[in-house]
Amino acid sequence: MADLFRSEHRGDALVLWNCNAARRNALSPEYYDGVINGLRRAAEAPDVAAVVLAGEGGFFCAGGDLTLLKARREMTLEQRKANIERLHDVIRAIRACPKPVIAAVEGGAAGAGVSIAMACDMIVASRLARFTLAYVKAGLVPDGGATWALSRAIPRATLAQMAMMGRPLAAERLHAFGVVSDLVPEGRAVETALTLAAEIKHGPEGAIAEIKALMNAAENGGSFEDQLARERDAMAAALGGEEARTGITAFLNKETPVFR
Repeated sequence: MADLFRSEHRGDALVLWNCNAARRNALSPEYYDGVINGLRRAAEAPDVAAVVLAGEGGFFCAGGDLTLLKARREMTLEQRKANIERLHDVIRAIRACPKPVIAAVEGGAAGAGVSIAMACDMIVASRLARFTLAYVKAGLVPDGGATWALSRAIPRATLAQMAMMGRPLAAERLHAFGVVSDLVPEGRAVETALTLAAEIKHGPEGAIAEIKALMNAAENGGSFEDQLARERDAMAAALGGEEARTGITAFLNKETPVFR
C-alpha cells in the first residue's frame, strides 16, 4: 500500500495521495482501501478540519487502469459488478464523511477520476487542468456517479459531448459553471486546498457536518417539504447547542467566535 497510496497530516488537513504516478494515478485496490480508511480516521480526528484528495506527479487521477479492466473482461458479470462497487464505496465514503473533502486537481482528471472529484465538496483545480470522460473511446460507459453529478452541474449538451464523444472540458469552463470552486496557477492546487482547510478549521465542526448532510439530502431527492422538515429539525437542534451559544454571543458582542 505504501507504493500506491499514502496519507499525511498537513496543517489542518489530512491529505490522501494517489501515488500511482507512473500510470497517471490510475485507480488501484490499495488506493480504494487507503481513501476509505483515511476518511474514517479523519471523521474521528479532532485535529483534522478537512480531507484533501491529491495525486502525485502533477496529475489528479486517470481513472480505471485499462490493463486491469482488460483482465476483468474475463470475469463473470457479477464479479465485474463487485469490482465496480469498490469504486462506488469510495464515492459513498467521500459523501458520507462529516468533514469537508476537497479535491486538489493538477493536470487533470479522467474517467472515474472525474467521479471522485465530483463527489468532493469542493474542487480546487489548476487553470491547465482538463476533465475527461473518455470511457466511450474504449467502448465503455461512465461509473462512479459521473452522469448523476455532472447532469446536475453542467448543461446536457456539454455532458453529452464529454460522455458520448470523449471531449475534454477545461477547468476554466467548469469554474464558469461553478463546478470548480477555486481556479489556481499550475502547482498550487494542494496549497490552496490546505488554505481552505485552515479556514474551515475556524468554523463550527458540528454545524458544518450538518450542512453537508443537508446538502446530500437535497441532492438525493425528496420533496421540498421533506427538505424543509430536515432543515427545521437541524436548525432547532443547532439552536440548542454550544456552537450556537458561542456564535450568537460573539456576533452580538461584535467579536470573532472561537468554536474549537
